[in-house]
Amino acid sequence: MSKVTACETLPQAPAFSYRDAELWCEDVPLRRLGEAVGTPAYVYSHASLAANFHAFSKPFAAIPHLICFAVKANGNLAILRLLGNEGAGADIVSGGELFRAVRAGIEPRRIVFSGVGKTHAELRAALEADILMLNIESGQELQALQAAAAEVGRSAPIALRVNPDVDPQTHPYIATGLKKSKFGLAPEAALQLYAEATRLPNISVIGIHIHIGSQITSVGPFCEAVAKELELVRRLRESGIDLHYLDIGGGLGIQYADEAPPRPEEFAQALAPLLSDTNCTLIVEPGRAIVGNAGVLLTRVLYEKETAAKHFYIVDAAMNDLLRPSIYGAYHDILPAQRRQRGDIVADVVGPICESGDFLARDRHLGRLDQGELLAVLSAGAYGFSMSSNYNARPRVVEVLVKGDEFHVIRERETYADLVAGECIPPFLERP
Repeated sequence: MSKVTACETLPQAPAFSYRDAELWCEDVPLRRLGEAVGTPAYVYSHASLAANFHAFSKPFAAIPHLICFAVKANGNLAILRLLGNEGAGADIVSGGELFRAVRAGIEPRRIVFSGVGKTHAELRAALEADILMLNIESGQELQALQAAAAEVGRSAPIALRVNPDVDPQTHPYIATGLKKSKFGLAPEAALQLYAEATRLPNISVIGIHIHIGSQITSVGPFCEAVAKELELVRRLRESGIDLHYLDIGGGLGIQYADEAPPRPEEFAQALAPLLSDTNCTLIVEPGRAIVGNAGVLLTRVLYEKETAAKHFYIVDAAMNDLLRPSIYGAYHDILPAQRRQRGDIVADVVGPICESGDFLARDRHLGRLDQGELLAVLSAGAYGFSMSSNYNARPRVVEVLVKGDEFHVIRERETYADLVAGECIPPFLERP
């Protein structure tokens, strides 16, 4: 557990701080939030979200650019509206994310659509919404888009996603730019497909796209990938194919424990020399770096349990609420909402789900926690609620947005009735 002093802002989450031994989000004590909305609950800081967006946008001010928030990181309508109001576009990977982005008020001409498995219905929906660009990942997808565009009588604006075979030095599940990855096209294959795309009547080639992974904590892999992308741009222009958009993806990491990822301005400074003469509009797709440390998961201690081998704190949040520790072995700092002397107890923090993989922390120096005590799981704003589920028939949790000294529920806690909405028992199963 991180050690902090009174009135100290948490280093990885500036909107969260201890005041008089109590943990606050902006100007609201988390204790009051927990009492008002219950637990588990996701809590987000308006100030952090806005500041993190501008931390990306401002360093690229000298270059025509568009910051497209990766909706997969957190698709809550209020968060999308907030970021859209600040000037963000959206990076989407499904028809559902397109629906969310448009419903939140993001201008379709600021939306880019990625992903390897777009369906015919999703392609049509993107064309009918008149989004900025579709990032195409294969020859068959290109042909499917040509067919969909012909059906609706439109010209489909595309980029091809190129796989630069760059090691992002991150968890293998979120490394997307390696040769063995399912994403993108090898450079030579991309050059051939670009030539084919220019001959299709309902396709308009306007850009190029890369994305090498997530939670990347150094600028080196980005620079290597962008250099390869720019070499392809050069070769395409030599062949007579000019491009207007250079999409470099996202993936900049955040601090969960002792990582020291570059700040967005350092990221921009490292890339600026490569990008200065492209004559393209730059597209950047951050997700985690905007919302990750702007949110926490509140949970309460249900029980304390000690076995011959382990000390456990059983809490009311579980792997269905925050999946990252279970599937990635990810670290999230866990802090008490009330600070006091606790001693030194090493324990696992686990949830109620019937899986041994249901844990939020293992072998953590937590100290003595009381039954009913409120805890904050830090750095939970990205890939927290968006990856949650109803496993074990658990309703998904409430989401709350804090601005200054006020807070608002931005997603109601699900009810048991919500769990079975849309289900039915067919007549042949009714008793005679």
